[in-house]
Amino acid sequence: MVDRGSFLSGVRSLVVKVGTWVLTSPEGGIDQEVVEKLAEDISSLVKEGRKVVLVSSGAIAAGMRRLGLGARPREISKLQAVAAVGQSLLMNAYEGAFRRHGVPVGQVLLTSEDILNNRVRYLNLRATFQSLFSLGVLPVVNENDSVATEEIRMGDNDVLAAHVTNLVDADLLVLLTDTEGLYTSDPRKDRGAEVIKLVEKVTPEIEALAGDPGGPLGSGGMRTKVEAAKMVTTSGKMALIAHGKEHGLRDVLSGREVGTLFLPQGEGISGRKRWIAFNLEMKGKLFVDPGAEEAIVRRGKSLLPSGITHVEGEFGMGDMVGIVGPSGEVARGLVNYSADEVRRIRGRRSSEIEDLLGYKYSDEVVHRDNMVVMFQGG
Repeated sequence: MVDRGSFLSGVRSLVVKVGTWVLTSPEGGIDQEVVEKLAEDISSLVKEGRKVVLVSSGAIAAGMRRLGLGARPREISKLQAVAAVGQSLLMNAYEGAFRRHGVPVGQVLLTSEDILNNRVRYLNLRATFQSLFSLGVLPVVNENDSVATEEIRMGDNDVLAAHVTNLVDADLLVLLTDTEGLYTSDPRKDRGAEVIKLVEKVTPEIEALAGDPGGPLGSGGMRTKVEAAKMVTTSGKMALIAHGKEHGLRDVLSGREVGTLFLPQGEGISGRKRWIAFNLEMKGKLFVDPGAEEAIVRRGKSLLPSGITHVEGEFGMGDMVGIVGPSGEVARGLVNYSADEVRRIRGRRSSEIEDLLGYKYSDEVVHRDNMVVMFQGG
């Protein structure tokens, strides 16, 4: 039996992501009562010396209410326009609520270009967060919906929150949503579904339990929340999914059996390897046999051409690829050969590479130093 309190008592920094459904009232606008409760809980944590980042959805829902729209627009450009209207309403609500507790807030609007692929911009952004913390400011983060489309299409800021958790090296990611946590089956269809209180590893079986999004206002779903949890737990941090209108942050951090707690995987990984796994665009996949999977996951080995059975996608030397075995995606890493070259050497010994290509860059297709294991096995 895992004692939650022993894990959560040491949390000194956390990212709190609030979903659209939690923030909106039955009428569709911002639920001021929820905002006030969030401000009260977060302010008390800040005054205790904890570092907190608030990742907030809700801009589109707030804009819809202000513009009198009864249904979420389908066109990306209209969604971006609605978000532009709602963003100021959302920040105004937070500014007023946190002002009453003496905590200043600072808006941080991000796009994927700020977090993905551009290492210099990523490091500058991390320095900005550190400066906000040193000034006693609560960063309020949202993806810049007016110019970016990824969050609007699928994420509802879950994955963004995971990126921010890794960026600021927070101990815990809290995802406040419209369900009690991850269930054993879809509670909308199965009355016997039960909340899974603890996830020690995000296995393919756990990922399969997550359904697709279905709400009219939000755009996330349990699928993106489990994806976010996998990102942070692989980096050695914790994640917790809980009902945002039923439980406050104090409930979450008290050690009570609230929601689903995802435990960290091992000691975590270096900043460089986090960058490889989660901030670079995956350009292709290498499918490997059971022996290669076992060597990577169990014995910490590099990926050799002999273990590769199939190549998917087009990529160049130095690109990030996924490594997929019989258990699913087991690792990600920087590849030493192009897709065409790997197709020519797959299934062959490293000693044969030079004969097959006329040259050899490396014995390994993906070296262990440039690889991140995503699934540790049973």
